[in-house]
Amino acid sequence: MSMVRESIDVGVPLHTAYNQWTQFEEFPNFMDGVEEVRQLDDRHTHWKTSIAGVQREFDAEIVDQLPDERVSWRTVGGDVHQMGTVTFRKIDDDHTRVSLAMQFEPEGLAESAADTLGMVDRRVKADLGRFKGYIEERGGSSGAWRGRISPG
Repeated sequence: MSMVRESIDVGVPLHTAYNQWTQFEEFPNFMDGVEEVRQLDDRHTHWKTSIAGVQREFDAEIVDQLPDERVSWRTVGGDVHQMGTVTFRKIDDDHTRVSLAMQFEPEGLAESAADTLGMVDRRVKADLGRFKGYIEERGGSSGAWRGRISPG
């Protein structure tokens, strides 16, 4: 398994950054290669991606979600194997640090090479940068889901 860790400071209050992140169906607006995310229920999402010409569909399960603090997930079934956590930390009343830690299993020679060359880290960093632009431009979240999902 490979690991990616990236953080970015966004110019919105903690609850705004967290609330926007819970709007999974809007991820294609700032995540490169994500074509569609459908929220199936409180705990499950279905993803369609196209990265470097490789199209994939997979499901993800939220395994831990604590409002204004973290969202953790893992993929279930399929050929995509990843898990991760995004955390939110208040810097001050108008700024939040968003940190993403993700483990993934590269598939095949091309993905292994991309991982070795740091391309995955750069993609995640760019996605967080687009999230920053997206949420700061909006000035507020497009919605919110503030439920608690406990591990297990």
